Amino acid sequence: MTALNDDTSIRVLLADDHPIVLGGLDQLLSLEPDIRVVARCTNGNEAFAAIARERPHVAIIDLTMPGRSGMEVLRELRASQSPVRVVLLTARIEHEQVLDALNLGVAGIVLKESAPLQILDCIRRVAAGGQWLDQVIGSRTLDAVLRRQSGAARAAAVLTAREIEVVRMVVRGLRNKEIAELLSITEGTVKAHLRTIFDKLAIDSRMKLIVYAREMRLV
Repeated sequence: MTALNDDTSIRVLLADDHPIVLGGLDQLLSLEPDIRVVARCTNGNEAFAAIARERPHVAIIDLTMPGRSGMEVLRELRASQSPVRVVLLTARIEHEQVLDALNLGVAGIVLKESAPLQILDCIRRVAAGGQWLDQVIGSRTLDAVLRRQSGAARAAAVLTAREIEVVRMVVRGLRNKEIAELLSITEGTVKAHLRTIFDKLAIDSRMKLIVYAREMRLV
C-alpha cells in the first residue's frame, strides 16, 4: 500500500488485489486535476486501516479481496460511522449482494468492464453526495426483485402465510421436528401442513417442494 500527498481535490483510496486493475485505475485518475489518489491497497485489511489513516472522500474497493472482502469493509465502516463514501468495484455481483450493499449504505457499485468516463462520473457524483449504480447491475437487480415479488404473490394466492413459512424451512433443510420446535407447534401439525401444501401444489415430495420454492423465488 502506498500513500500520496493530500490536497483539496477529491481524495480517493483504491483497493484491489489485481495489480493491473489497481495500476490502471491509478493511471486513469492521475490524469484528472480534481482527483487525488491518497492510497493504493492490495487487500481489505490494508484498505480498512488506510481509510482510518488517510480519510479519503471516496474509497473504491474490490468486492472480493484477501483479508476483509469489500462487503466486510463496507459493513465495518458503516458500523463505525465512517464518513467515507464507498464504491464497490466488481467483475460480477449477485443480486442479493447488491441489495445487501444498498442496505449497508454503499454509495456506488461499478463493473470493472465500465468505460473510464463512467468511473470518473461515478467518483464525482459520489463525492458530491450522490449515488451511482451501474445501469446493467441496476436493471438486472430490479428484474430479479420483481420476479421474486411476483413469485411470492403467486404463492400467497395458493398458500397461507404459515404454509409459506413451512416451505421456507423445508428449503433450509430442516426436519419436521426442527420445524415444529421453531414454530412452537407439534410435529403432527407440521406433517398436516405439508400434506396440505402437497395437495395444493399437486406435488408429492420435499425435493419437488424445494424446486417449487426456488422457481417462485420464495428463498
